[in-house]
Amino acid sequence: MTTSYTAEATATGSGRSGRTRSSDGVLDLGLSVPRELGGAGGEGTNPEQLFAAGYAACFHSALQLVARREKENIEGSSVTSEVGLGPDGNGGYQLSVTLRVGLPGFEHARALELARAADLVCPYSNAVRGNVDIELSAE
Repeated sequence: MTTSYTAEATATGSGRSGRTRSSDGVLDLGLSVPRELGGAGGEGTNPEQLFAAGYAACFHSALQLVARREKENIEGSSVTSEVGLGPDGNGGYQLSVTLRVGLPGFEHARALELARAADLVCPYSNAVRGNVDIELSAE
């Protein structure tokens, strides 16, 4: 693979209760453990939220690329990503992802067709395929 771009971030502090910062300083966030995971909650974000945000943005870009190729106007479209975290049964943890693609004005079958095509293009989808349970829906 020829790398076109590399993002770099460093986590410091107490892991999920620490801080994360990108090398250019654009991203600089405090982290908090959610109550659901036994933490205090708080104003910080968490790795699952960051992954969900990145996946949603990346998948939406892939959807826009597919739409341009197929000469479809998807103005007003959206992608919502839900990232779940739970035990894997072997003492570790695993992720699950639900992607909800919003394509107002499209019939369900066509919206799902575009979403499935975007799934084949999206780098996040390609990275996790076969390792993370993904549920894909179109509305």
